[in-house]
Amino acid sequence: MKRHIILAIAAILAVTPLWAKSKIKVNPDYIIATDYMKADGVTDVTEAIQKLIDSNPQRTIYFPDGTYLISKSILTSAEPERSVDLRLSEFAVIKAAPDWNSDDAMIRIGGKERGNNIRGAGSNYGLMGGIIDGGVERETDRNVTGISVDSGRETLIKDVCIKHVKRGIHIKHGANHGSSDADIRNVNIVGSDAPDSVGVLIEGFDNTFSDMRIADVYIGIHIKSGGNSLRNIHPLFIGWKKSPTPDYASSVAFKIEDTHNWLNYCYNDQFATGFEFTSTRASACVLNNCFNYWYHYGEGDPHRAMHAAGKFNAIVTNMTVGFQRNEPTNSVLKADEPGGTGVIRDIRVDVNAIDDKANDDLFKHLDGKAKAWW
Repeated sequence: MKRHIILAIAAILAVTPLWAKSKIKVNPDYIIATDYMKADGVTDVTEAIQKLIDSNPQRTIYFPDGTYLISKSILTSAEPERSVDLRLSEFAVIKAAPDWNSDDAMIRIGGKERGNNIRGAGSNYGLMGGIIDGGVERETDRNVTGISVDSGRETLIKDVCIKHVKRGIHIKHGANHGSSDADIRNVNIVGSDAPDSVGVLIEGFDNTFSDMRIADVYIGIHIKSGGNSLRNIHPLFIGWKKSPTPDYASSVAFKIEDTHNWLNYCYNDQFATGFEFTSTRASACVLNNCFNYWYHYGEGDPHRAMHAAGKFNAIVTNMTVGFQRNEPTNSVLKADEPGGTGVIRDIRVDVNAIDDKANDDLFKHLDGKAKAWW
């Protein structure tokens, strides 16, 4: 009897697809991309991917390990009845071909048809897993964006690595009166280290971002809209390793152009400016438990935790500023216009690394004393 059971199990395993035997359990109802195309990194599979998306509305398309070479943008629909969910395995790579020549993103979520429907089945679509590789060498002018959210609502981007791009993610104006309502979680971005490189560009309103690492860019997060919530976001500037770095002064970890944005546990390393508010209106934001750190200094380089291009109106609590030594270019806050209703509470800073003249604006808005740190 046992022998018959063993033979039966062996027969089942013999006809089981390889992807079903892997550690990652793949729903057998998923559309498997490699049943329709090669993932060899040589064959252009742009048309095959697009056909698969267009032919399978309201389905999940799964991309096993391999490299999927594309020469133009892949578009999904924002209309729920035409939408798809794209899921990549841990080592599935969608890569831009060497002759890529487009300003559009490699993956344009909601780029095929606009939609503003959250009630129908299929409204909760997005992209999960894998690697999006723009193939951009460091410091080149090749203009490649990894992923854009073009339309729709309730879009999810999760567990994705985006590498070798000029711009990582672009959230465009959403279908709901400009609101895009996207959720971006656990995404790592490595840029091109070019002076115009950006980790995330946010134009649509009302998005949430959490648990992200961003490197090799001159602007970490560029927020042009309001109503955004950011938590545990870490831009890291690496270009300072080159000497000299003439564009270093323009580097900003968080560039904010609109009001009503909330940043919690957001921290940055080595950017010239940590948090920049481009106007008085933009500075009316809330920063809580944020952190700035510098561990390299170039002669005459600016180092500012916060800069308000206008009056300072932000509410800042429990911020840490890590200047390593005293230099006249160190400032915790620089406000271009006097006044403002901003308040800074419970800030930690090495008081030996700042001088009063360079930090007049800090002391004007400080509610309590700056606490010495290390």
